[in-house]
Amino acid sequence: MSDRAEAALGLDAQATIHVSGEWREALSGATREILDPADGQAFALVAEGDEKDADLAVAAARHAFDRGDWPRKPVAERAAVLRRVADLLVRDRERLGRLESRDAGKTVEEGRVDIDCVADAFRYFADLVAGEAPGRVVDAGSADVHSVVVHEPVGVCALITPWNYPLLQASWKIAPALAAGNTFVVKPSEITPLTTVALIDLLTEAGLPAGVAGVVTGPGQSVGARLAEHPDVDLVSFTGGLVSGTKVAQAAAPTVKKVALELGGKNPNVVFADACATEEGFDTAVDQALNAAFIHSGQVCSAGARLIVEEPLRERFVAELARRAGRIRLGRGTEDGVECGPLVSEQQRAKVENYVASALAEGAVLRSGGRRPDPAPERPATGYFYEPTVLDQCHRAMSVVREEVFGPVLTVETFRTEDEAVALANDTEYGLAGAVWTADAGRARRVAGRLRHGTVWINDFHPYLPQAEWGGFGKSGVGRELGPAGLAEYRETKHVYQNLAPKPVRWFAG
Repeated sequence: MSDRAEAALGLDAQATIHVSGEWREALSGATREILDPADGQAFALVAEGDEKDADLAVAAARHAFDRGDWPRKPVAERAAVLRRVADLLVRDRERLGRLESRDAGKTVEEGRVDIDCVADAFRYFADLVAGEAPGRVVDAGSADVHSVVVHEPVGVCALITPWNYPLLQASWKIAPALAAGNTFVVKPSEITPLTTVALIDLLTEAGLPAGVAGVVTGPGQSVGARLAEHPDVDLVSFTGGLVSGTKVAQAAAPTVKKVALELGGKNPNVVFADACATEEGFDTAVDQALNAAFIHSGQVCSAGARLIVEEPLRERFVAELARRAGRIRLGRGTEDGVECGPLVSEQQRAKVENYVASALAEGAVLRSGGRRPDPAPERPATGYFYEPTVLDQCHRAMSVVREEVFGPVLTVETFRTEDEAVALANDTEYGLAGAVWTADAGRARRVAGRLRHGTVWINDFHPYLPQAEWGGFGKSGVGRELGPAGLAEYRETKHVYQNLAPKPVRWFAG
């Protein structure tokens, strides 16, 4: 791991803005403390950039794209750099995983898995571009014409990433952007920037030319907003909340730049009674419902926060779910045996508390959780912990059912027929992901086909593949990440038509 990433574990002032291959402090000299959500204490200091820092980073990326050699390097050379990055991530897996744990609050094991997935993303996009044909030949109907469709890099990319999966979400943007031959400026979340800063050093170590990769640490309202509106940015890719994503799209509109948005979801987990006809089936469905809702304290865009269970199964299923939720071990993510960490900030915990209070006032029944846990040695009172919460007898009029809570809160709705289950699952303005649990193969295919969500799991929840597109319907966003379509977001398509035997057309008599 780089010296910079090591230093990020201390309170030394950080030069965390990367421009033209050099690390620097913010032009204003401003800094921001990074807090450990497990105890609320500052453990790192980063540069707090603003619009001027963003302008410098964009200018460097523009110069590197227009005059540098990265966009014109042979595909094999670009792919080799991405593969070296993946190898470096494997080398630094443990320390990067621990840094992600401390920064975002997740368990160390979750952090390690994140780093594995980041390495997979770099390898996937390296292999994808390396294995492509140089262009798609188009039959023009004449032996005297050579016609081919080629793909070129879009240019300078502004990449704005969220706080819940800092390095993973950055890799979903950085890897395809580089594979396609672009330059970029990434703005990580101001509260979880450390692993993204560390990744920039790994890119340099892997041989990425100076100026191709830039990072500006700082707030969204200044740095993010400037990147979205900047006339020299050709594409902006944003992952985050609906309100912020709408602002990004509005800021990008006057320059008609390409926009990709992943804006979260309110994801249904539909359980039919036949999935639980055996004890093994029941145990699996309950276990997966816990994973769907409470991994990373529910701070997951694809969290299965809406349990939609068939009515005859409801009482037994919810009772067991609530019992197991109450046994989840909360604590500092770096402690052995901890299963769930804190929320990322005091602000986020307050938001979750408000949603739970609102649900109870609207008639929801609390089956487990619903409060801050008692302090313990592995769970300081100053940390941002909240118990995994199960709310029964919920309905679509409740804000906790309609809106993305982004916390460890599971709502329970019931259905009696297949049509009702589908209607409930689709009754959301989002459409990122959903799941159906059933032992009936025909029903599984029917329901999966009717769900209006970008990813549908059958008898599973949460897995994704770097070679399969990720993104949503409705207000879950625009565009796709991962897969061939994820690479296409970072390209322009060009048709090259060559006349091999030119001659006068004689359209005009004179």
